[in-house]
Amino acid sequence: MHDDRSLVEARLKRVLDERIRPAVYPESVPLDVAVWHAPGEPVPVAEGLAAEPEPIEVGARWGAPWGTSWFRVTGRVPEAWAGRTVEALLDLGFDENMPGFQCEGLVYRPDGTPVKGLNPRNQWVRIGAPVEGGEEVCLHIEAASNPVILDYHPFLPTQLGDKETAGSEPQYRLARMDLAVLDETVWELVLDLEVLGELMAELPVDSARRWDILRAVDKALDAVDLQDVNGTAAQARARLETVLSEPAVPSAHRISAVGHAHIDSAWLWPLRETVRKVARTTANMTALLEDEPEFVFAMSQAQQWAWVKEHRPEVWARVKKAVADGRFVPAGGMWVESDTNMPGSEAMARQFVHGKRFFLDEFGIENEEAWLPDTFGFAAGLPQIIKAAGSKWLLTQKISWSQTNKFPHHTFTWEGIDGTRIFTHFPPVDTYNCSMKGGEIAHAARNFKDKGVARHSLAPTGWGDGGGGTTREMVAKAARLRDLEGSATVVWETPAEFFTKAEAEYPDPPVWVGELYLELHRATLTSQARTKQGNRRSEHLLREAELWAATAAVRTGFPYPYEELDRVWKTVLLHQFHDILPGSSIAWVHREARATYERLAADLDGIIDAAQRALAGDGTTPLVFNSAPHIREGVPAGGARTPVTGGRTMVSDRPGGGHVLDNGLLRVEIDAQGLVVSAYDHDADRESIAPGRAGNLLQLHPDFPNMWDAWDVDEFYRNTVTDLTDLDEMAPEGDGVRVTRSFGASRVTQLLSLAPGERRLLVDTEVDWHETEKFLKLAFPLDVHAERYASETQFGHFYRPTHTNTSWEAAKFEACNHRFVHLEEPGWGVAIVNDSTYGHDVTRTVRTDGDHGTTTTVRVSLLRAPRFPDPETDQGVHRFRHALVPGADIADAVREGWRINLPERRLSGAGEVAPLVGVDRDAVVVTAVKLADDGSGDVVVRFHEAHGGRCRARLTAGFAFTSVTATDLLERPLPDSAVEHDGTGVNVRLRPFELVTLRFRRADSVL
Repeated sequence: MHDDRSLVEARLKRVLDERIRPAVYPESVPLDVAVWHAPGEPVPVAEGLAAEPEPIEVGARWGAPWGTSWFRVTGRVPEAWAGRTVEALLDLGFDENMPGFQCEGLVYRPDGTPVKGLNPRNQWVRIGAPVEGGEEVCLHIEAASNPVILDYHPFLPTQLGDKETAGSEPQYRLARMDLAVLDETVWELVLDLEVLGELMAELPVDSARRWDILRAVDKALDAVDLQDVNGTAAQARARLETVLSEPAVPSAHRISAVGHAHIDSAWLWPLRETVRKVARTTANMTALLEDEPEFVFAMSQAQQWAWVKEHRPEVWARVKKAVADGRFVPAGGMWVESDTNMPGSEAMARQFVHGKRFFLDEFGIENEEAWLPDTFGFAAGLPQIIKAAGSKWLLTQKISWSQTNKFPHHTFTWEGIDGTRIFTHFPPVDTYNCSMKGGEIAHAARNFKDKGVARHSLAPTGWGDGGGGTTREMVAKAARLRDLEGSATVVWETPAEFFTKAEAEYPDPPVWVGELYLELHRATLTSQARTKQGNRRSEHLLREAELWAATAAVRTGFPYPYEELDRVWKTVLLHQFHDILPGSSIAWVHREARATYERLAADLDGIIDAAQRALAGDGTTPLVFNSAPHIREGVPAGGARTPVTGGRTMVSDRPGGGHVLDNGLLRVEIDAQGLVVSAYDHDADRESIAPGRAGNLLQLHPDFPNMWDAWDVDEFYRNTVTDLTDLDEMAPEGDGVRVTRSFGASRVTQLLSLAPGERRLLVDTEVDWHETEKFLKLAFPLDVHAERYASETQFGHFYRPTHTNTSWEAAKFEACNHRFVHLEEPGWGVAIVNDSTYGHDVTRTVRTDGDHGTTTTVRVSLLRAPRFPDPETDQGVHRFRHALVPGADIADAVREGWRINLPERRLSGAGEVAPLVGVDRDAVVVTAVKLADDGSGDVVVRFHEAHGGRCRARLTAGFAFTSVTATDLLERPLPDSAVEHDGTGVNVRLRPFELVTLRFRRADSVL
C-alpha cells in the first residue's frame, strides 16, 4: 500500500481548522454590550453590578493596565432556537496562546450569583440546554485588564509591572459577544479527531495501530460533507467508534489525572489580583464538577482558600459543597506553595502548621502530601518537616527544568539531613499545566524512568495562573483516553488516591539523599534584596515576640497576643511564596512587600517591647535581653541580666598603609585599599586569609542571563570580573575602620570592626546601588584545605563539595545558605555568617607558588540588577551585616549565625529575668518557645540537634508543670507521647539534626 500518511494528516488538520471547529457554533446573534470602568482599585461586586454602564461596540479598545471594567451583556434567545443548546460566547480580546497571562473575567447573574470565569481557553457561558426560545439574557462580567508582562518576546523591560508606572493606554480590543447555538455532536467529533490525531502522531510509523487510526480518520473525513458539517457529523463519529473503543494493552502506563490550576500567589500580577484569579478559577471548577461526574479537582495553598472565603462568599459556598462531595480537594497542607530554600526553620514548619490547620478547621481534612509543583528546588531539611507535620508524600515538577543533569527517578524516596525519608513523585508529564494533549500523555509514558518496577504517574491537568483551570475539553479527552489502545490510560483521581497506589506498587523505591537542587533559577537567592531582608528580619522578630510574650504571660500574666501573632505569621508565610521571596515578581509586588515588612516589624517590635517591659519591671538595673539560643556576655539564652563585658580592641596604623585591629584573640590587618590581608587567630597561631590574597573584596560581574532575568544567573558570568579596589577614603572609627569606595554610579561604605572579647570580624556594608545588569559579590579567599563545606538549612546543616568532579557538583555554582557557611580542616575552621543574604559560591584552587596550599574562596552574593520583570530591581540603599569567624568549629558557626541575626535589646528594670526554658548543651538549639495555639496556656518548646551528632541534654522548665507531651508540629500528641520528667525538666537523647516538639502542661493552665 502506498504511504499516504502525510496526505491524510494534512487533510485532518485543514478540515478540523477550517470546517469542523467553526461548525461547533453554527448559528449566532450579537449581544448588546455596555461597560462601566471602575475608577482606581476593584470595587465590591454589588457596586459593580449597580453601576450604570455606557454602550460599547465589539472592536472597541478597553482596559487601562490593572483596571477593572464591568461589562453588561444583554439579548434574547431567538424563538427558532427552541430545544437547542445555547451558549454566550464572550471574548474580551483574548489571545488563546496566553491563558493566565492577560485579561480575565468573572461572570455574574444580575442577582450577584457567580457563574464562571472567562479565560482565553474558556470563553463560553451556558444559557440553556435545551432552551425554550425567547429567554431574556443578562450577564455581568467583572473584567480585569491585566497587562501582558511576559510577551512573545519575553524578558523585555517594561513599566507595566506597577500601576504607578503603567500608564492608562487601553490594553485590549473587545472581540466576540454573541449568543450561539452549540452543536454538541460536532463538538464531540472535534474531540474524537483531536484525540486520535494526536495519538496517531505519537505512535511508531510501523505500528499497525497507527495505520488503523489513519484509515479510520480518513473514512471519517470522507463522511463529512464540508458544506453541511452539522448534518454529517454523526456519520463521521460512527466511523471512529471502532478505533476509539479498542482497549489499552495491560502493560500501558497509568496516569492519575488531577484537575489543577497552578496559581502563583503573586508573580506578574499583585496579590490583590490573585484573590480574583482564585475566585474565577474556583467558580469555573465548581461549575465543571457539576457537569462532569468523574472529574476531580485539587487546589493547594490554604491562603488562596482563605481569600475565597473572605472575599467571595458566594463562590465559597459552592466550594464547600464540592469539598463535602469529595471532588474539590484541598491539597498540599501548606499556607502557600513557598520557596523551600530560604525560609528559616520555624517558618518552614509554620507553612505546614497554618496550612494543615486551615483545612482541618474548615473541612476536617488532613493532608498527607506536600504539593509543590513549581518551587525552585528543595532544601535538605524539608523531609523531617513534612513528617513532623503529619504528612508523608511530596510532589513537585520543577526539577524537570534543570539545565545540566537529568534527575534519575520519577518516583523515589527522598532522605533528609536527619535520615527522615519521604515518598516523592515527579510527574513525568513534565508540566503542571497538562492539557491532555496526546503528545503530553505519550511523553509521560515514554519519559517515566521507573518502568519495570512501577507503572503509575500523576498529571496535574488544567490551565494555571488565572487561565481558568481544567476545561471541559480536557475532561472529554481524558474520557477517551481512559482505556484506549496505544495510549497510557487516564483516570481522574485525588492526590491521595494516586500516592496510595504508587506507594503500594513500589514498596522499595530508590533513595535520593540531600537537597533536591534545581539547576536553574539560582539568582533567586539574591534578587530583590529588601524582600529577602524583610523575610529574615520578620522570622527573627517573630521568634522574639513569641519567646518574650510567652515568658511574660507565664511570669506576669501578660496577655499573650494569639490573634496578632497568627495574623503576622500568615502574612510572613504568604510573602515566602515562590515568586515573592525569590524576587521574581513585578515591581508592584515587591513595593508592597517592603511596606508590609515595615508594618510587621513595627507590630512585632511593639509586642516585644511590651513583653520585655512587663518582665523587667520598674528599676534602674541595666538589662540585656538575649533572644538567641546560646548564652551571650553572661546573659542566658531566653533571659535578661546585666552583661559581663571586658577587654579592649587596639586600633593602630599598619606599615605601608591601612590599619591593624587586635583584641588579643584576633589580629586583623586592613591594607591601604581597605582590604583584609590578614585575619590571624592568636590561640591557634593560624592565618585565615590565603597568602597573597585579600578578603572583604567586592567583585562586580556583568549579569545578563540567556533568559529569565530575575531568576537566572548563567555560569558564564564568571568569565568577566572587576575587583573593586579603588578607595575614596578610610579612617578608624571606634573598634574598627570605615572604608568608602565608589564604582560606576554606586557607592559602598563599610565598617570593619573587631569588638573586645570577640573572635569575629564584623563587616557592616552599605551599598547605594545604581547599576544595571550587574552582580555584586563579597569575597573571602581562605587558607583552608576543604573538600566540602557546611551550609545551614532548616533545623541543621548539610555539606556541599568544593570541587567540581562531576556535572552534578559543577552545576551548583550558586547555592543557598541560611545564617552561616562553615569550612574546616581537622581541628580548625572558618565560618562566614550573615544577617540577610542567602546566595553564595565556594571555589577552590591550589596555589602554584609559595606553599602550594589550597585556597578556598567563599563569596557572598549581595546584589543584582536584572531588568525583568522589575526594571528598577534593587535600585537604592541596602545594608548588610556579615562576620568572618576564624578558628570556628561548627558549634561556633551555629552560635555566631544566631547572634548576628538576633541583636541584644537593652532596658532598665528591677533585676534579672530567668529563662522560661533552659538547655544545658549548645548542640541543642531551641527554635521556638511559645504558648500553645489552642489557648490552653500550655508552653510549647521546639528544638533540634544542631551540630550533626548524637546528643544527650537536659531541658529545664522555669515554671511549674504537671506533664510533658511530645507532639507534631500542630501541637497534637504523638503515639506514646508521654515524656518522663522529674518536675523541673526532662532529659532528652537526640540523633543528628533530630527535631522535637514538647508541650508542657502548666500547673495553672487554663484547660
